[in-house]
Amino acid sequence: MIPALREFAHRFLGRGEGAITVPPFDGALKPNQTLEHAEVVATLRGAEDLATDGSTLFVADGNAVLRLDGASVVPVRQFDQQLTALCVLPDGRLAVALAGREVRVFAPGDAGDVVISGAGMTAVNALAPGRNGALLATDGSTELPYAEWGRDLLSRGRSGRLLSIDPASRKIEVRATGLRYAFGAAASGDTTLVSESWRHRLIAVSAKGDIKPVFDHLPVYPSRLSPVAGGGFWMTAFTARTQLIEFVLREAAYCRRMMAEIDPEFWIVPRLTAGHSFREPMQGAHLKTMGIIKPWAPPRSYGLVVRLGADYAPLYSLHSRVDGSNHGVVAAVQMADSLYVLAKGPGRLLRLKLSDIQAEAGA
Repeated sequence: MIPALREFAHRFLGRGEGAITVPPFDGALKPNQTLEHAEVVATLRGAEDLATDGSTLFVADGNAVLRLDGASVVPVRQFDQQLTALCVLPDGRLAVALAGREVRVFAPGDAGDVVISGAGMTAVNALAPGRNGALLATDGSTELPYAEWGRDLLSRGRSGRLLSIDPASRKIEVRATGLRYAFGAAASGDTTLVSESWRHRLIAVSAKGDIKPVFDHLPVYPSRLSPVAGGGFWMTAFTARTQLIEFVLREAAYCRRMMAEIDPEFWIVPRLTAGHSFREPMQGAHLKTMGIIKPWAPPRSYGLVVRLGADYAPLYSLHSRVDGSNHGVVAAVQMADSLYVLAKGPGRLLRLKLSDIQAEAGA
């Protein structure tokens, strides 16, 4: 009752979660052009997620798992449905989510799959190794499929979950519910770090299901996480917040009409890429003067990776700004001396040398 009253008061008074203000990019999140200078390893229009065992990089691309082999990618396994998540387990097996509704665990070259379904899985969008052989999964929404995340945002969805899966018994345990689009998880000691996109924060979920915010009031929508050897995490953000979207989200009747009457391509929602149509909500003089993007132009799409310390505090960040093209960053994993980043907007697999990143960040 008290949380519901607090939310009503915030919306009525325009404060807290009811405010349309957006935190600035400052401090460790200060903008730069690091992602724009990254090496393009491959262009994969259906790429969705990345994973590594420390020596090999795997890519979920469309309905196939690929392996990076030198300067090219080679197929590892083909499926009959779209892949929505990928991870490598400590024993070397791979885990994938198919269409957000089913999880399969398999060893490359072995036809014997462990198939896990049920428990109302609808939009599984991230997988990660958990403690004691468990597999962590975030189910973004139990009401809408993975591809309709924009509708979930406009509907103010809050049906996201954190799941813990036992591949041996195929048992699924619900660790947390009521999340506003869970999108990314990583084991952190006795707790699990989870990205809660629509609330612009990271939360720590205890073994008992208790939730504690650890990094909130973000100017972006956080997504997948990956651990860093020696402590800490890489956190991705698939786009940035804007005052326009924050305002629209507070007009429920407008959102309902927009979803009913407008092509989803032109909804006022975050985008993984932008600037390809004159029919987009933000264009022309809103963004450009004499063909040059204004320095203060609101981001229709954006690209961001944040290096978090072991205490979840941000250390530095890598950006593709409003005038860049490597937007819609949904995955980042560290392998050997490089960081591999997936910019889903343009469908690019990027590589950056860790030494170059640290030198530019002054880390």
